[in-house]
Amino acid sequence: MAENIHTQFHRFVSPEEKEALLGQSGVVLWMYGLSGSGKSTIAAALERKLHDQGRFVVILDGDNFRHGLNSDLGFSDQDRKENVRRVSEVARMFASQGIIVLVSVITPKQALRDQARKIVGSSFREIFIKASYETCAKRDPKGLYAKVAAGEIKQFTGKDSGFEEPSSPDLLIDTESVDPSSAVEMIKTLLPE
Repeated sequence: MAENIHTQFHRFVSPEEKEALLGQSGVVLWMYGLSGSGKSTIAAALERKLHDQGRFVVILDGDNFRHGLNSDLGFSDQDRKENVRRVSEVARMFASQGIIVLVSVITPKQALRDQARKIVGSSFREIFIKASYETCAKRDPKGLYAKVAAGEIKQFTGKDSGFEEPSSPDLLIDTESVDPSSAVEMIKTLLPE
């Protein structure tokens, strides 16, 4: 079946023309870290800042994907890999149209981050949103850590399912010491000119 599917590259409008129209280059800012580390908060603040500056931005949030496109996936290693693959493919398509893409997905393993980088390509920027398990458990914005403590959730990242800290992300933001507005300014340095 796959041999009968062909990617469409016949366009009347080039990616460069789209970027010129938008006045920006497409980029994928891939923010990852534990649940409660601040990924979604930072993505929302960054979206607001960039929008106010006349930039066209979309947010691809892991929870939203899991409620929609990826609702058929669980949290096994294979399902996590497929989750990241799908998000990466969507992010790549948006970035190829000149859009600034803010991805907020836990992405707990280095192999998954490498997979995302390979799919997205040169427009991929890896941003580790760091906070300790204990800090995230205190924040617990979704009540997940309380459920983990009560034994109601299994395979939880950082507890039953490991989280591999990166060795060389494009940017590391420790939200135990950096507030969202400062994080936004740090991330803006990764945007293409």
